[in-house]
Amino acid sequence: MQRRPDAVSGATLFLSDLHLSADRPRATEAFFRFLEGPAAAADAVYVLGDLFEYWAGDDDLHEPFSARIAERFARLGRSVPVHVMHGNRDFLLAQRFARAASTLPLHDPSVVDLYGVRTLLTHGDLLCTQDRRYQVFRRVVRNSVVQGLFMHLPLERRKRIIGGARRMSEGEKNFKQMDIMDVAPAAVVHAFRRHGCIRMIHGHTHRPARHELRVDGRACERWVLSDWYSQGQYLRVTREAWKSVTIAFDPR
Repeated sequence: MQRRPDAVSGATLFLSDLHLSADRPRATEAFFRFLEGPAAAADAVYVLGDLFEYWAGDDDLHEPFSARIAERFARLGRSVPVHVMHGNRDFLLAQRFARAASTLPLHDPSVVDLYGVRTLLTHGDLLCTQDRRYQVFRRVVRNSVVQGLFMHLPLERRKRIIGGARRMSEGEKNFKQMDIMDVAPAAVVHAFRRHGCIRMIHGHTHRPARHELRVDGRACERWVLSDWYSQGQYLRVTREAWKSVTIAFDPR
């Protein structure tokens, strides 16, 4: 079942960069509260990438943690459309996960008519064009041939490779200027212009904010979603208002 967000008068919810893993139980429990509460009453839910800390392939669904996430998604998906976009950490999510979790794969970027407003949805890493090394890496690992070869490796070996790549990436961040890892203003303007939108929602940078700008004389808004490291947060969009909502983590 798929409902158009502009065809109803309720709320559509957006979140990204949850980075869920078995090592972060407080984030997981906050996410489950979100699924059982706000999400269950929504018109639609959009996860704009990095649902998981990493995803080595859909054959990881046999692991208890992964299976638990899919099962909780599936409960929601029976009544609410749940759209999931690839992020830079979980771009190997595929059809097997989508079927198990009752989610709808969402291409990056995508345009939706959000209560009458043409809105661009993207994970956000495509906008970080100043980080040229990352963009080259992204093109390589998103190549279907490269992914096919990688998926032929045993699951545990894939996990070790991903773990090594993550450690290398974290180390490189210490030597990169902060503005290089943020979105490039020219890329943002190009995206608005190319897709003919006046609003954009994305994550990836972990810098939640609302930005105003003008593109070709049009007033535009760019909403950046929060990560889920210290607390949960989602963007609640209705026909009348856009609002960021926080979900506190269990202090235990």
